Amino acid sequence: MTHPHDWQPYRAPAERLMVPSAGLRGPGVIIVTGPSSCGKGEISNALCELLSIPHARWLSMGNILRGTYERAAHDAEFRAMLTGKYRIASDTPILDCIDTTPELVSKVEKQAALLNAQLHAKGSTAPQGDEAWRQASQLDWLELCTVNGLLVPDRWTQALIAAHIESLPALHTQPFLIDGYPRTKAAAAHLLEVFGELNVPVLKVLHLSISKQEMLKRAGRRQRVDDNQEALLKRYAFYIDSVQPSVDFLKDALGSDAIALIDAHQPHYDLLDDNKVFNLQRSIRNVVYAAALHMGLPRVIIDALIATRASTQGAAAQVAL
Repeated sequence: MTHPHDWQPYRAPAERLMVPSAGLRGPGVIIVTGPSSCGKGEISNALCELLSIPHARWLSMGNILRGTYERAAHDAEFRAMLTGKYRIASDTPILDCIDTTPELVSKVEKQAALLNAQLHAKGSTAPQGDEAWRQASQLDWLELCTVNGLLVPDRWTQALIAAHIESLPALHTQPFLIDGYPRTKAAAAHLLEVFGELNVPVLKVLHLSISKQEMLKRAGRRQRVDDNQEALLKRYAFYIDSVQPSVDFLKDALGSDAIALIDAHQPHYDLLDDNKVFNLQRSIRNVVYAAALHMGLPRVIIDALIATRASTQGAAAQVAL
């Protein structure tokens, strides 16, 4: 028999609503942009889970650069598209290609030792010795830049994002997400040209915003090697000078309804022994909640999705124990 204290005369159905999943019907792209350390990766990951977008359809520049040389190594059709359409090849020397400039040659020369080590580690057919780097291909250089955090030629960035979008499975039937791109007005214009040629609509541009002070604080917490004060201030200045104008360009081109400005600093604190303890997951959830509202999901559905996921994860944890 139910204990009298457990009985409630009325309980709103919304409190018990369970929604296993939500998704987007048809094709289209969600663009997530913002300054360094604003949480683009964490928010993109959470949005993919909330909206049932497979992680393979989440394109970030890091994954695109890394995926290019890894896929080209075993996918002949993709390799041929890179070579024929975008003129980035595994058999074209970086020192003798359409992108070769005195500045690029100087950069390659400075990385000669690293290139030699990379080529020999991969069992390259290039001659052993200090001059092997001279035979490094465009894709060899792409791999070295990606692994070591060096910049690649601007043309490559635009070409590779276009190549990955073009070769994405189910491009015209399922949505996908781009994280951290475009970063300049020119890149934004090129991206819209690609979408136009491929007939891919933009579903929403989620512009995550944090202050310079919050960016510095977050970077201090993650303690990356390249997160020194000078580098961070340069990144924020680049955001003001280049990334924001790229968002303004998209707003002019797509209309203001396509752009959602979202406060990426929505911290949550738990009270533990009278002390406030920062809860990262709940803070991410707050931002994702705001993004989902801008995507058109009703509050009751978002609450039900989050509750269902929490319940499922809790049950999985109990089974694991």
